[in-house]
Order: sequence, then C-alpha cells, then structure tokens
Amino acid sequence: MKPARILREKINSGKIVTGAMATFHFWPGLVEITRAAGMDYLIIDLEHLAHPMAEVAIACDIGRMIDFPVLIRPPAAEMVPLRLAMDAGPCGMLVPYVEGPETMNVIRDAVLMKPRGKRRPGGPGNRWVPDYNYPTWVREVEDDFIILPQIESKLGLANADKVAADPLTTAIAIGPYDLSADLGVCWDPSAPLLTEAMAKIKAAGKAAGKNMWMIGDPAKLVAAGFTFLCVSETTMAMEGAMKGAVEAARAGGAQGDVKDTRPLP
Repeated sequence: MKPARILREKINSGKIVTGAMATFHFWPGLVEITRAAGMDYLIIDLEHLAHPMAEVAIACDIGRMIDFPVLIRPPAAEMVPLRLAMDAGPCGMLVPYVEGPETMNVIRDAVLMKPRGKRRPGGPGNRWVPDYNYPTWVREVEDDFIILPQIESKLGLANADKVAADPLTTAIAIGPYDLSADLGVCWDPSAPLLTEAMAKIKAAGKAAGKNMWMIGDPAKLVAAGFTFLCVSETTMAMEGAMKGAVEAARAGGAQGDVKDTRPLP
C-alpha cells in the first residue's frame, strides 16, 4: 500500500515526522484537514470511543486515494478488534497495551493471512485490492503494513526489547499516561520512574534499529531527540487554536500559541 510505504520511509529517514490522533471527535474530512495542515499521518482512535466503522472505512479510503497514511488504534490487542480494524483498510495500527511476545503473536495472527497468521479478510478493506490471491494480499497489504506496539505497563516495559525486536514491529511506541499510572506516578511527566521508562523504551527501539513513536508537546519532544511525533489530539488542537484566537482578540495583538498540556488518556 503506497501510503504505508510513504510513512515507513519517513519514519526511518531521521527527519521530523508529525501526525495527529482523532479521539474525541472524528469525521472522514479530518483526513484532508490533517494533510492540509502539513502533517504526515492521522490515527483514528477506537480505544476509548466507538466511532462509526463505516466512516472509519471511508477515511481509510480517502487516505489511500490521496496517498495519505491513515492508521487505526483498535480497542484492544485482541484478535477480534484487531481483525475488524484490518477490515476497514488502514495502512497501519497503533496497538494499545502490548506486554510482550505473546501479544505480538496475537497481532501477527490478526494482521497476516495463513500460513503466517490467521486473518480472514473481509469488509470494506477488500474493495481496493485488485484480486484476492495470497501473493496480492502479501504485496498490497502485509509487506508494508505499519505496526506500532504501545508499551503501557510494567510488564510491557520489562519486555520492551523483545517487542521492539519483533519483525512485525515497525517502530516501538509508548502510552505515557497509562504507563505512568502503572508505575505509580500518574500523571507526573517529570517523575524519574517515567523518564527512565521512556529512555528504556527508546533504547530498546534503537537497539533493534527502529524509531520510537511519542505523543506530546512537539518542541519538547524534538529537544529530547524524538523524531516520530504525534503532536496533538485533533479536538485539543482545535480548542487550543480557538483559545489562542480569543486571547489575541482580547489583547488586541498577535494570536498567541496556546498548547493543551492535558495528557491523552
């Protein structure tokens, strides 16, 4: 899939890669808006809200047609939600709460067809492949499909090296809020336990020759050496922009740069 190949090349380029996550409010037009904003990808978040799958599939369609990477975060790292996310036709997935090789095997079964996995293709994602032969699925879907496993627990942290080294992992990822909660420092971004955990995850990725996906304030992340960024949740970004416009109007000056510092659940 061309959008997946485009994003893979960017992830591994060493250049700054930016994207957004649609959690609280999603509609297919966000694909074009995110692209027009100059971002490199959009993640549709299904972990906390059940956005209509017909609209999710349309967003994936749009992404493929305009060569813009659209990924999905499924509700859980389990066979059924992973398989249904695949059926919508994304170019990759941000997979929550990955805790080790066992979880990676579940992802593999859901993403890859037999004999390498157990996937049974179906749904709207079937429309765009030219035929249903196995070599076509491998070439058009599986070879470039992006998997970003999120480390969000102490067990996942202990297995970060194994998760990063798994051939299915494109780049290792983190769920900083959930990980901080599991470490007993919810939500304290400067807590040594959390900063040490982030460094360990990043080092695991580097040892495996893979980048690390991180969400947060882009300026701070770039200063810390991160290049694969999720710079905002889309609703929070809109709220921040509107706050900046209001403050600028009331101050009678230039529009301020207002950032939403709340963590993404």
